[in-house]
Amino acid sequence: MSTLRLFEGFGIEIEYMIVRRDTLDVAPLMDALMKSVAGSYVSDYEAGAIAWSNELVNHVIEFKTNGPAKSLTGLAELFQRQVGDVNERFAAMNARLMPGAMHPWMDPFKETKLWEHDSNEVYDAFNRIFNCRGHGWSNLQSMHINLPFGDDKEFGKLHAAIRLVLPILPALAASSPVMDGKVTGTLDNRLEVYRTNSARIPSITADVVPEPVFTQKEYEHKILERIYNDLKPYDPEGVLRYEFSNARGAIARFDRNAIEIRVLDVQESPLADLATASLVIGAVRALVEERTASTTVQQAWQTAALKDIFLECVKMGDKATINNPSYLKVWGVEAPAMEAGELWRHLSKYAEPAGDAVRKAAELKLEHGTLASRIIRALGGAPNKSRLREVYGALSDCLNNGSLFGL
Repeated sequence: MSTLRLFEGFGIEIEYMIVRRDTLDVAPLMDALMKSVAGSYVSDYEAGAIAWSNELVNHVIEFKTNGPAKSLTGLAELFQRQVGDVNERFAAMNARLMPGAMHPWMDPFKETKLWEHDSNEVYDAFNRIFNCRGHGWSNLQSMHINLPFGDDKEFGKLHAAIRLVLPILPALAASSPVMDGKVTGTLDNRLEVYRTNSARIPSITADVVPEPVFTQKEYEHKILERIYNDLKPYDPEGVLRYEFSNARGAIARFDRNAIEIRVLDVQESPLADLATASLVIGAVRALVEERTASTTVQQAWQTAALKDIFLECVKMGDKATINNPSYLKVWGVEAPAMEAGELWRHLSKYAEPAGDAVRKAAELKLEHGTLASRIIRALGGAPNKSRLREVYGALSDCLNNGSLFGL
């Protein structure tokens, strides 16, 4: 994205689980899929405008725009075609794709199988340092949004805006209410385990909400160098001395002049994910363009207050109460408190254009709540394994059909 200015391109990445068609247990078949289409165990496969990639574990596939897209319009359809293609290929292997940010009953300590082929030296290093056989590493799927910046000034404006949007993203995208076969009471369990998965080296994830740094030099000095220095005793060869080792909720990728937003739980279908993306990008753009608050005001926000809002949204999703009138004022809202879902309905007027179907999907999501809350309603009470299979089978059907769950 190095030649693009603000909002001239969009990179979207969407991860899904590979599961057994009959039982919905995780199925480590990503390498088999890649060999079936490429003839060898490659990490990436280009399928036109959308590419496929492996991830840390062998039961996850990532679909991503093959380079930045000029518009969000039409992307849901492009991703959906790839989902259909992969599901057809997996049918012969008794497998299919499942959406949602966490597998509801996977035991990561027994069922994790890491990617073992090219580029696995990076995964081996992570596994050696952190032991990736745990929920925070091997049982989590997300959507990433990459937004470009053209120079240092644009980076500063974009990073300031993303920091302020990030705390309320779980209120829009939470989709992981079940872990270890139980409804935990937290709507975004993926983020709850993600934020502590690097506890051995705290600087890697920090507070998830990034620090208030607004130039490349400052970012490299205060964030990246700190991570690299803390990693060095565990990684003397420097295998992980790259920007991707930064696990904050949004990370600067100066190698491609983009900021990557990483805290969004994956939804039930590409249509739902693009609806989320349109709302998120619209809110970021509103701040970058200073429609509701100046860049100076945005850059003055410290991380602690934003972290408090973030943790409440991780727990409660769209029902989280934001008790910070100064934060609400950033969005042009004069109120002592507001539910996060109501705030997103207020911000929906800024949604990035993505076509009529995506706009309608966004409206329905905001009306009926996060996917996590819809999953809980569908499960009812204390669900047993059979009921979990029914509901997550229905979610998998939504993914295959390109529809919304429970609406």
